[in-house]
Amino acid sequence: MLDTNILVLYYSRHGATRRLAELIAEGVESIPHCNAILRTVPAISTVCEATQPSIPEDGSPYVEYADLENCDGLALGSPTRFGNMASAMKYFWDGSTAQWLSGALSGKPACVFTSSGSLHGGQETTLISMMLPLMHHGMLLLGLPYTNPELSSTTTGGTPYGVSHFAGGSGQHPISKDEHQLALEQGKRLASIAKQLKK
Repeated sequence: MLDTNILVLYYSRHGATRRLAELIAEGVESIPHCNAILRTVPAISTVCEATQPSIPEDGSPYVEYADLENCDGLALGSPTRFGNMASAMKYFWDGSTAQWLSGALSGKPACVFTSSGSLHGGQETTLISMMLPLMHHGMLLLGLPYTNPELSSTTTGGTPYGVSHFAGGSGQHPISKDEHQLALEQGKRLASIAKQLKK
């Protein structure tokens, strides 16, 4: 059986979104013959002369557009920025026209995840904002069903649109037990469906 490769693509400034990505990857890899490929995007700056190193100092390697072409499924994550995805992630998707024209992602399953500094900081609109380019690419969007009991018990993060986390203004809140489980379940669901579609 061929392995199913899931791209877990995220942007994280203070580590909360990165931790969710790692948990989703753990869920992906709990499904036999499924691999998680963790990737991030470089920060962008309003200073024209500012550059990022070609290899991140820590964390996952930078994504390449070939990663989109080669994956069997995608988990996309960003911190909440005024109810929207971070500009670094938006910049990456704005450059994906070649993959859109070729249909590289069409028919592949995808899910989204986010973290925010405030409890009502626009988590759900951020998740929806990340869904929009994926819909244009023809991806099959997966949410989190209420068959996951943690969606009804969580008091911090977690939505039917995708897992979320309330990190606090300075990232002081660790991922809760419910958020942890929802991230694992989201990874499992994505991998299972991607595996079925690949047959």
